[in-house]
Amino acid sequence: MTIGKSPRRSAPGSSAPASASTEHPAEPSDAADGPSIGRLLGRARIDAGLTVDQVSTRTRIRVPIVHAIESDDFDRCGGAFYARGHLRLLAREVGLDGEALVARYDAEHGGGAAAPAARLFDVGPIKVKDHRRPNWTAAMVAAIVAVVVLIGYNLVGSSSSDGNGPGAASAPLPSGVSAPATLSASAQPPAPETGGGAVAAVPADKVTVKLVAGQEKSWVTAKDGNGKSLFSNNLEAGQDQTFTDPKKITLVIGNGGAVHLFVNGKDLGPAGQDGQVVHLTYTPGDPQAG
Repeated sequence: MTIGKSPRRSAPGSSAPASASTEHPAEPSDAADGPSIGRLLGRARIDAGLTVDQVSTRTRIRVPIVHAIESDDFDRCGGAFYARGHLRLLAREVGLDGEALVARYDAEHGGGAAAPAARLFDVGPIKVKDHRRPNWTAAMVAAIVAVVVLIGYNLVGSSSSDGNGPGAASAPLPSGVSAPATLSASAQPPAPETGGGAVAAVPADKVTVKLVAGQEKSWVTAKDGNGKSLFSNNLEAGQDQTFTDPKKITLVIGNGGAVHLFVNGKDLGPAGQDGQVVHLTYTPGDPQAG
């Protein structure tokens, strides 16, 4: 298996180069098939002239986790899914083949989560309606509107009576004074529309995508129309990110059920099913995923 550029082995008995970085990870003995994953990443980082702090800043992976990965300790990553994402980000920064590193990681650590994730791409169209969560915000707004209307109706009724009960409201009024209009069920103000307000007044000549994480976090990458990375990190529970581009926005979402989509002012609901990895592309106009 070829993984990017192969680090050079030192001749047996030779001393380490004098210019080696003091941040070189602890190097376990090479296995029969070559250096370990962490050792490959550490060597490639040093060959690229980067420090652990610089790699951490560029990938947004915390320094202790970078040290742990270069020491082949993947327990700090928080699970196989996040370990794969960290390996891809680190490999990209130091010039290695991230997919080859991930394949080797799966081979060495069982790769039990890789097969179900791959099968998720063949499940057919996403049935969003079966996975929508109840919109409690809309229900609360409707209840508040109903209470306000009821209070207003009672105030109008009490101001038009003389204190002798409802029958007094039918007493004739002085000339030129019209009776106050009562609010009927059809005259109640409509409940505010939900969904589109989250990204209101979006520009019509651009694509605007807003991601909102629900009760769970998800790994997200976003690129603009020129392929430039806009975001590549975890979207924690309750956090949101908004991206705008004249051409298109391309997304990869690691947990589709945990992320709510708003595209060009339209509420599209969850990006997919719980645990599903989804690839989405949006352009200006009526949102249609590619």
